[in-house]
Amino acid sequence: MIMDFLGKRLVHTPEGVRDIYGKEYASKLHIQNLFHDKLSSFGYQDIQTPTFEFFDVFGREVGTTPSKELYKFFDKEGNTLVLRPDFTPSIARCAAKYFMDETIPLRFCYVGNNYINTNNLQGKLKETTQMGAELIGDASPEADAEMIAMLVESLQNVGLTKFQVSVGQIDFFKGLCAHAGLDEDTVYVLREFISNRNTFGAKEHLLGKGIPESDIDAILKISELFGSVDILDEAMKIANNEKSKKAIERLQQVYERLKLYGVEQYISFDLAMVSKYNYYTGVIFSAYTYQAGSAIAKGGRYDKLLEKFGKTSPATGFVVIIDDLMAAMQRQKICPEPENKNVLVLYQTDFKQGLATAFDYRKKGYATTLMKMEKDMESYQEFAANNHYIKVVSV
Repeated sequence: MIMDFLGKRLVHTPEGVRDIYGKEYASKLHIQNLFHDKLSSFGYQDIQTPTFEFFDVFGREVGTTPSKELYKFFDKEGNTLVLRPDFTPSIARCAAKYFMDETIPLRFCYVGNNYINTNNLQGKLKETTQMGAELIGDASPEADAEMIAMLVESLQNVGLTKFQVSVGQIDFFKGLCAHAGLDEDTVYVLREFISNRNTFGAKEHLLGKGIPESDIDAILKISELFGSVDILDEAMKIANNEKSKKAIERLQQVYERLKLYGVEQYISFDLAMVSKYNYYTGVIFSAYTYQAGSAIAKGGRYDKLLEKFGKTSPATGFVVIIDDLMAAMQRQKICPEPENKNVLVLYQTDFKQGLATAFDYRKKGYATTLMKMEKDMESYQEFAANNHYIKVVSV
């Protein structure tokens, strides 16, 4: 009974991870390639960072994933290591190490798996494949616009048609909080209320702290500031400090440049967007499509992050969760199918003839499997149908 239990356990995967193979995996790789093609067309060069890093790369001071959600372990020297939960700090560390003195903007793109150990799955995987881009060394609104426009064009390139990129500005929220004199702990809790548009919880949290009523009203109005570009005018009316005003001005500048890219129909604004990642410093954005439970892509500006690794440099970037993008496209029935060039060549006794046939198909660009025929043709036809072969050839 024990062996039977262990046997059943070992053929399954732990909670939050899954196997992917055959046609599904072929489609996933196809989506990744289409997305990567667009990133490359903008001049972004591939970079690879380790799957695990020192704990401090993702520590609280950096402002990334909470410690309790990290997969932690030790090396033989006793150093605490973690599986990568977030690409951005890894890229920042790498750029600081190898491009410390570089002053010309750097453009990187990447793909790999991330790991977050959370109990609140809500159908989410603990291991996900992510692809993204980082622009390091450019503080301009043109850089913000390039990131957002590149995300739009990349989503279009994989075949997604109905989606929206919601753009916010974290400095607008931070400016209002600073003007109200809120301490760090208050802001931390308030961030969650605002993000969830829980104005009742936010008001309850702020009452009794000696905050002027006008400041409370301004902060609570953030939850109402979402929609078309027109909401930026409304936001400017409640901006009671220079930091918040500059935040809105920046969004207006970015929008004018997005119009030049011709992607404005995909853009909306949401000033209640406040990311859980504390390293974001300015324009932030998320992409949404129907049949997806949450954002399929997220990004923004992180001008102070590289300082944690010794390099002073502005930066911006985004990441798309390939698994969530693919799942949404499957539900929308628009998942792109890669060209199927898999051929199964069967021979009965003449291996030489079978090999010659396989050579011929491979020269023509087909992925060709050569196999001795030891079952009936119907069995091989069924095998081919289940394993992503376009045809079966018997010689």
